Amino acid sequence: MPSTLLWFRRDLRLHDLPSLVEAAADGADVLACFVLDPRLEKSSGPRRLQFLGDSLRALSDALGGRLLITRGRPEERIPLLCKQTGATEVHMSADFSPFGVRRDDAVGAALADAGAALRATGSPYLVSPGRVTKDDGTPYKVFTPYFARWREVGWRAPAASTKAKVSWIDPAEVSSKLHVKAPDPGVELDIEAGEAAALARWEEFVDSRLADYAEDRNRPDKPGSSRMSAHLKFGTIHPRTMAVDLNSRATGAGAYLRELAFRDFYATVLHEWPESAWWNWNGKFDAIEVDTDAHADEAYEAWKAGRTGYPIVDAGMRELSESGLMHNRVRMIVASFLVKDLHLPWQWGARWFLEQLVDGDMASNQHGWQWCAGSGTDAAPYFRVFNPTTQGQKFDPDGDYVRRWVGELAAVDDVHTLKGGPPDGYPAPIVEHAAERAEALRRYGQIG
Repeated sequence: MPSTLLWFRRDLRLHDLPSLVEAAADGADVLACFVLDPRLEKSSGPRRLQFLGDSLRALSDALGGRLLITRGRPEERIPLLCKQTGATEVHMSADFSPFGVRRDDAVGAALADAGAALRATGSPYLVSPGRVTKDDGTPYKVFTPYFARWREVGWRAPAASTKAKVSWIDPAEVSSKLHVKAPDPGVELDIEAGEAAALARWEEFVDSRLADYAEDRNRPDKPGSSRMSAHLKFGTIHPRTMAVDLNSRATGAGAYLRELAFRDFYATVLHEWPESAWWNWNGKFDAIEVDTDAHADEAYEAWKAGRTGYPIVDAGMRELSESGLMHNRVRMIVASFLVKDLHLPWQWGARWFLEQLVDGDMASNQHGWQWCAGSGTDAAPYFRVFNPTTQGQKFDPDGDYVRRWVGELAAVDDVHTLKGGPPDGYPAPIVEHAAERAEALRRYGQIG
């Protein structure tokens, strides 16, 4: 029998996996494999590696242990696996990130030299980058019109991949020198990884919290978010699976679907403008005055440690460092504080988030930061400067979120204003918001 490779990447599941259907279409024996790329290992924090490792172990269990994990550069390992198995085709889900495109081009070239072919089917998105364009074929730069066209374009029904008849190749038949174990940094996670956990979490959210999502999603003191972002990051669930449930619900579904559209939009922006991963999408903001001296380093360390003296900011940063997660509303608050109160480069904050977050995704993270900095597509107006005190009062009105993460304030009644001054052990504000807001507006005003 002929054989083929199914190369798992950001699609660590068996449900709704088009590349699995294609790999098994001709009756070929299929080797399921995952390549641990040292470059991605190096750029991932321990929590993201733990979630990856846990998801790989869950996938291997679902395959009856028939998942081969190997470490190395994919352009070397994938052709080697083809040689080991006699495979002439490699099936995978498309990757539209700048790194992913470069990697897949290299793998495709190496396979062509070896007489094999790389086949991409499906993607991690409801609507893949490149499918939603203006009438003239150019990409959208603003979310609202993108969203309208995105809904018109639509998406396919979930792939019936679990019904595919697959003859899996036993990894033991491949050279043992290629085998490694899934990452296991020994980090405890607040969310369970793997496809079964993703499906269970999504079902629980739809049944108990989706109806209130539109209202509660901005409240970090409530369990209103789905906490599905890490599962979407690693593809332990496909957004098509989620959309089926959303289409059957009236209350809350529209607000959630819009967030999935934002995910697709930011993936498209990064794909169309790959330099926006680390540079301002709006180049005029390259001229913004930022602080990078020793005092800036001190402020940055205080921000990372959750020691700014602004309770909602500190709660968010401590949640991040202790759990690898942060509520989306709080992400906006802490980002605004870094950029507009501390006058630090958004790239500093984006880099720290990618190091810490379980769900760290290049497209969503980088463009979310640029939205807050005012330098991206569809960005927040530069004159919008979040007041951390009023933001805390509005979205954590009783202070429960702050008290959960800032132990020094556990016995304080009014945690957002601290009218009696900070308690022992908690710092005074490192900057005065009103003054720094005025300074931020001055700096932004200089670039026109």
